[in-house]
Amino acid sequence: MLYRALRPLLFALDPETAHRFSLSSLDVLARIGAASLVACAAPRMPVRVMGLEFPNPVGLAAGLDKNGEHINGLAALGFGFLEIGAVTPRAQPGNPPPRLFRLPEAEALINRLGFNNDGVEALTENIRRSRYRGILGINVGKNFDTPNERATDDYLACLRKVYPHATFVTANVSSPNTTDLRALQGPDNFDHLIAALATERDALAKRYGNRVPLAVKIAPDMNDAGIEMIADRVAARGIDAVIATNTTVSRDGIEHLPASRERGGLSGAPLKALATAVVAKLRRALPASVAIIGVGGIASAADAREKLDAGANLVQLYTALVYRGPSLVGEIVRGLASEGRVR
Repeated sequence: MLYRALRPLLFALDPETAHRFSLSSLDVLARIGAASLVACAAPRMPVRVMGLEFPNPVGLAAGLDKNGEHINGLAALGFGFLEIGAVTPRAQPGNPPPRLFRLPEAEALINRLGFNNDGVEALTENIRRSRYRGILGINVGKNFDTPNERATDDYLACLRKVYPHATFVTANVSSPNTTDLRALQGPDNFDHLIAALATERDALAKRYGNRVPLAVKIAPDMNDAGIEMIADRVAARGIDAVIATNTTVSRDGIEHLPASRERGGLSGAPLKALATAVVAKLRRALPASVAIIGVGGIASAADAREKLDAGANLVQLYTALVYRGPSLVGEIVRGLASEGRVR
């Protein structure tokens, strides 16, 4: 109720300004123990995925907290896990503003942020300062000026830096906002990258005495052959999970909205069916041992159930938080828990 009253004021602000203000306010509420003013308690609904015990299957998608600056505040919302990032080896400003656009009629966002972040060193320092001891995924990418033939170097550099701090690590090869990044989903590039990551992960596991699961995040705009290739290579290289999906470059169903002409990735309700279809195709192509994290257009327990029924083991939220508010997390977990099952 509180968020519903505040939303018109937030929507009167530039989207990035509102984003920063909301997260800073959440941090304050968490620090004084008052997060319950905006969040609903989430019941325990444990599920074991990737060899990890998740307190519930509803997580935060990467992109909302790129630098891990708001971990404590976000943890107070009842998520079963958080994913921060994407982070790159070196700090970079991302694309010039304006670069984030609301489409309220469709409960959607378009962003062309471009991996804006303070670099992996800053992110790991923020993690050290946080109080959170739950499941933390860290999403990694390449710097915009690193050519694709050297992209693996960036991903490996990030993996080495975040490994001691991560519960799982995600290689983001699917953002549409870094030039040619999605080319890393091509067969040769993709296999080279994940083979190198898996080999380095195994070496780091020996060094630290802890095997950290690896995931890859893919685009919703791939054809069936591309999805089958991803599934084949993921299974062959020992990758633990696929996150399906990132934002879409499609504008199907929103062509009539003026903001649809903005470049960037579309998220929110218009992405739901497309992302769910990718989840279902992946589930048919992947062995049961490889987890799927479903993300895209989840704004209710019914939406989350749709992803789980399609074959996801876990789900993630982002855009719906902008439109429905922080109480949504607990509402979804309670709705799923009332069914008494995850799958």
